[in-house]
Amino acid sequence: MGRFTSAAGTLLCLGISLAEANNALNVNTNTQNNKTVQIAITTWGSDFYFAIMSVMGFVSLSILGASALKPRSDRVFFYLSAGLCMVACIAYFAMGSNLGWTPIDVEFLDNGGGVGRNREIFYARYIDWFVTTPMLLLDLCLTAGLPWPTILWTIALDEAMVVTGLIGALVKSRYKWGFYVFGCVAMFGVFYELAIVGRASAARLGRDVHRVFMLCGVLTLFIWLLYPIAWGLCEGGNVITPNDEAVFYGCLDFMAKPVFSIALIWGHWNIKPERLGLRIRDPLTDGPPVSENGNGERKVNENGDGANSVEDPNHAHAA
Repeated sequence: MGRFTSAAGTLLCLGISLAEANNALNVNTNTQNNKTVQIAITTWGSDFYFAIMSVMGFVSLSILGASALKPRSDRVFFYLSAGLCMVACIAYFAMGSNLGWTPIDVEFLDNGGGVGRNREIFYARYIDWFVTTPMLLLDLCLTAGLPWPTILWTIALDEAMVVTGLIGALVKSRYKWGFYVFGCVAMFGVFYELAIVGRASAARLGRDVHRVFMLCGVLTLFIWLLYPIAWGLCEGGNVITPNDEAVFYGCLDFMAKPVFSIALIWGHWNIKPERLGLRIRDPLTDGPPVSENGNGERKVNENGDGANSVEDPNHAHAA
């Protein structure tokens, strides 16, 4: 665990150093791949992205360090939570470095979001969401003990939400709002599965399970409701500047990922995965003993009782 703590501290210091001596916009200018953007982040916005990056990485490595205190078969929520924060850390490094964007003409000129014809759209943000939001939903759905068909359907709705948001952000005409509506419909489908189906399922697993599901679920639903508002003010309506966009999305991601992950791990600390229907076998410690026959070959008994036996080579030869 000490190695993870040291690495987390190093990553946090790296983020602070990047913010203090930020030269990203001089290296990665607003002209990339022969495309120039006019409405874009400044050094201040880049600093904020790097600050969130350091928090994401610190929390991810801290959770990995804490997972060392648990058996491997009990680490599923640790790995999911650490993974989603680490992917977000990489995405925020890209955005802080002024990378992972493309210029898109705005529908509403001089609407408060900045002066210019096109706006910097960070597709790196949507790649992050495409990977991390299913991991977050897995945390919640597995906590509630939902069946796999329901989990897959919920994740499919979530992916539709993210993809329609990205397509809408890349459209310069008013047709972007059609994709916005599709995304909102998918989002409310996710909300139904969590708030109605998931809550009822979690309540059947015990008061402590229901408590952690409600804590993390309510936090998720509240924060996710604010994302369509952020989209409408940023990529959609060009109402606020890219720097303000960095703060808006950054604060939402901070609550939806590091804060969510810490709350989830804290709630799950004394809950065994077996109670949630997760029977995970660690082959390093829980595997059945394996014997060797006379020829040096490993053989497992298939009597159906789970026990192992060694076949007598002489008997086999006689047969």
